[in-house]
Amino acid sequence: MSDTEQDMKQQLIRQALEARKRAYVPYSKYPVGAALLTGSGKIYNGTNIENAAYPVTICAERVAIFKAVSESDLDLRAIAVVTKNGGMPCGSCRQVMAEFNPDLRIYIADENGDITQETVLKDILPSYFGPKSLVRE
Repeated sequence: MSDTEQDMKQQLIRQALEARKRAYVPYSKYPVGAALLTGSGKIYNGTNIENAAYPVTICAERVAIFKAVSESDLDLRAIAVVTKNGGMPCGSCRQVMAEFNPDLRIYIADENGDITQETVLKDILPSYFGPKSLVRE
């Protein structure tokens, strides 16, 4: 990995750590921060936002992705996710990631910013359902 790639990875982790501080988690007390890098070079941050009606809670990863998509910045390259213990993205987040880039790099870190896992989306979501899965006539 080049110094530039290493620097970008560390920047993503730092921004995810910062985003995590803004999580709204009155119920689970499990703050998550995410930082998403796009092909334009822009970084979109996200944090989990809980709700008393639990099903409408949204994960940090999807907040960051939806922010990028809402700006028409669809070339997702890498995402850093920070939790207390290095927790992985949930299935819903993985599916949203697959919509845009099955080769998305994923960096998982704990609350100290220590990377616990590096992976690629298609390795943690094999046989994903994506845009090419739809039959077109």
